[in-house]
Amino acid sequence: MLEPRTVLDSVEELLAGADGLTAIDSVGKSGAALDRVTIDGAPYVVKYLDPDVDWTIRVAQVPATAPVEVWRRGLLHALPPEIDSPIVGVASLGAKAVLLMRDVSPWLVPVGDDPIPAAQNEGFLDHMAAMHVHFWASAEAIDVVTPERRYLELSPQMAEAEAELGSDHLVPQLVARGWPLFGEVAPRAAAVVLPLAHDPRPLVAAMENTPQTFIHGNWKLDNLGTHDDGRTILFDWELPGRGAPLADVAWYLAINCRRLPVSKEQALEIYRDALHRRGVDTRPWWDRQLGLALIGALVHFGWEKALGGYDEELAWWEDRVLENAHLL
Repeated sequence: MLEPRTVLDSVEELLAGADGLTAIDSVGKSGAALDRVTIDGAPYVVKYLDPDVDWTIRVAQVPATAPVEVWRRGLLHALPPEIDSPIVGVASLGAKAVLLMRDVSPWLVPVGDDPIPAAQNEGFLDHMAAMHVHFWASAEAIDVVTPERRYLELSPQMAEAEAELGSDHLVPQLVARGWPLFGEVAPRAAAVVLPLAHDPRPLVAAMENTPQTFIHGNWKLDNLGTHDDGRTILFDWELPGRGAPLADVAWYLAINCRRLPVSKEQALEIYRDALHRRGVDTRPWWDRQLGLALIGALVHFGWEKALGGYDEELAWWEDRVLENAHLL
């Protein structure tokens, strides 16, 4: 049973006792501003969520923002012990919000291009499975961002809307460049994927006939870390909600492809084995959901793969799309 949590209504109350407020120069790809503070001698990070400057909030279309909603419903406190969300307090200011988080920067995945350690990759996939199993077929209020909105986050529609707003964020600009290029460099995959990038409802409908759980929606290495005791740090809850578990895995494979220490096939087996160890029988649904989730990964990232040209990475994804298009 989820236990709702208090959402404060002022920044002053959220940051009571804080001192040493200092702006963090680096901001994320969403445009959210960050500060660093100290409370009782411990370091914290303050994140400011504002739909006027954060395009990911605009896309998610969750009143008061998705991170506030997962906090309010008690979902972050219901996570299994393998997962640590560093958020410790939330203030909602109408459409804007402020998050107070423990400073976990020493344990985050280092920025770079090198593959992460094999043990860390296995830990991430194992703990992802732990979270999915924890909420498997849950009747709790896990519907936050809808699957349709999740698949539209990096869509041509988003890029067009951001251009109309005069947005100068880099990601929407890259999305606008990448989707037309995708149709040129991978036309066979594009014939399947591009219609879904504009309207993902057929994909969402096909996946609804497979197991659903609470998913994070953005398991990229920039959002991950590993504590000394092995727990996985997971933050940036801008796309959470009910969805197909393999959609989380497919996103992980697609966005982290250059830094995975094992093949995609090996990563999928690590995750599947983790489900089996927790008592989930994957035989009735695995192939169908995996095929659809891999198509969905290109609905998210076809534009990004195309920016790199037709290489082995894009060829792998195109083959998966063509193998599974009949599932739609």
